[in-house]
Amino acid sequence: MATTLWNIDTTHTGIHFSVRHMVVAKVRGNFTKFGGTITLDDANPAASSVSVSIEAASIHTGVEQRDNHLRSPDFFDVAKFPALTFQSTKVEPSGKHLKVTGQLTIRGISREVVLEAEQLGIAKDPWGNTKAAFEAKTTINRSDFGLTWNQALEAGGVLVGEKIEIALEVQAAQAQSGEKAA
Repeated sequence: MATTLWNIDTTHTGIHFSVRHMVVAKVRGNFTKFGGTITLDDANPAASSVSVSIEAASIHTGVEQRDNHLRSPDFFDVAKFPALTFQSTKVEPSGKHLKVTGQLTIRGISREVVLEAEQLGIAKDPWGNTKAAFEAKTTINRSDFGLTWNQALEAGGVLVGEKIEIALEVQAAQAQSGEKAA
């Protein structure tokens, strides 16, 4: 079987994150502007790949003041580094799941990360378009990507945790015949 190209459907996909705030609570957010492709080879999953680009300025936590701070040079510095990217380097079957290894780039710093992924299924929508659904998650250390701003708390600890949990809910549309990856 040949490989199949899938375009990430941005209206039915979520890129979510959470981080500890003041040691005890979690702040959750997402990115609202992104795009990418998935190339699947069902016969040889190792030949599959994922490529995603996220607009850093599209970060959204529900608090405008916090979002503006996250866009500033203290964090993402979106004027200098407008995109976060992920490019897979290896896809490995792991039971019913996939381990997708790749280079995540934030603030111009690239690090290898492993996404624990699952293909949830393939179906036709009411208009005859073929769609595929996936879930994936990983955890990164924000300081590995130059996101080091923090503030000590009077009672001990720091304002922003180091560990960022990332969760992806992806729906992708099968590319039309002859369509190439972006």
